[in-house]
Amino acid sequence: MSSLDAFRARFPSLQRVHNGHPVAYFDGPGGTQVPRDVADAMTDYLLNHNANTEWAYPTSRETDEMIAASRGALADFVNGSPGEIAFGNNMTTLTFHLSRAIARSWGPKDTIVVTQLDHHANIDPWRAVARDRGLRIETVRLDPETGELDPSSLERALNLRPKLVAIGAASNALGTMPDVRTITAQAHDAGALAYVDAVHYAPHVLPDVKALGCDFLACSAYKFYGPHVGVAWGRHELLDALDVPKVAPAHDNAPDRVETGTLNHEGIIGAGAVVDFLASFGQGSTRRERLASAYAEIHARSAALFVTLWTALGEMRGVRRYGPPPSRRRSPTVSFTLDGITPRSAAEQLAERGLFVSHGDFYAQTVAEVMNQKDGFIRVGLSAYSTGDEVDRLLERLRELAG
Repeated sequence: MSSLDAFRARFPSLQRVHNGHPVAYFDGPGGTQVPRDVADAMTDYLLNHNANTEWAYPTSRETDEMIAASRGALADFVNGSPGEIAFGNNMTTLTFHLSRAIARSWGPKDTIVVTQLDHHANIDPWRAVARDRGLRIETVRLDPETGELDPSSLERALNLRPKLVAIGAASNALGTMPDVRTITAQAHDAGALAYVDAVHYAPHVLPDVKALGCDFLACSAYKFYGPHVGVAWGRHELLDALDVPKVAPAHDNAPDRVETGTLNHEGIIGAGAVVDFLASFGQGSTRRERLASAYAEIHARSAALFVTLWTALGEMRGVRRYGPPPSRRRSPTVSFTLDGITPRSAAEQLAERGLFVSHGDFYAQTVAEVMNQKDGFIRVGLSAYSTGDEVDRLLERLRELAG
């Protein structure tokens, strides 16, 4: 059995058939399928360990231990420490919460930088706190021709000496991957904090907060084969010093002080389980090393498939692709349009053949506006379980639709 076959064998949903066709899931950028290992870990917690935290009886102590283990797993995942990992509903909710804490002492003379390339989860929380506190928002321009950020626009924004730069590590609409390491360094040189949205990045590139040099990084486990749980990493000294909105009896120490109320324990357990699941396909003496090894293989496989997909789309009549080509830094996700067919109609017709793709603006509304696509795009995302046969089936059907 190949490594891809072994990986796919752990996902019961990949056995689904629709209208007599085996289902091919190209909707991963909106949420991936979940392996049995993760579901089993969550079920085991709910059936055998379920309790609230910090009480003096076995299931409560077991819950504390399992949550701590998941913090450790996600710390290895991002190359941080367990005391820097906070959990929440999703990246959007965590960012709204953290934005309030980060900007609580800022005033009308202060600036926050966002970009037109980003998902609105890393735009609107900052816009909202700017309205509340009278801050200035400076927006870095997206070049519609390249699908990349305009360097001169970024330079002008940084010259304003902002308090924070909010930057996406990968666009869930265009697949563009900005040079985050350079941008965070430039942000720090300008005296700003760097807040990184890694939601679409984490499924394709193993996050490394030390290498990226960021101050905060947020992602969602359901984008990399886990449950619907958000994860935020922040430098411990920052998390410990933030003026976090919280109830009086809540913890004052990081990372607990960032989390509000009783958490989704089973989801947290599942998030830790998916890290171990991914690491199980790699080699090395530490979990981090095994994750890096597994990601290297997954990335190489997806990148090769993506070249086939991108090239074939470019050869079809009436197809327009958006975003940078495979020769540029990018994820294996492509958005495109078909002449004479709305994205929703195309998705419906593809679904009839068991080909599940996303359509719309994917909450990257500004990207769709800059690209002048009021109906949004058709989006195809390759995940670690995608196969060459599935891509061939997709391309065959798209050729029929393109005429």
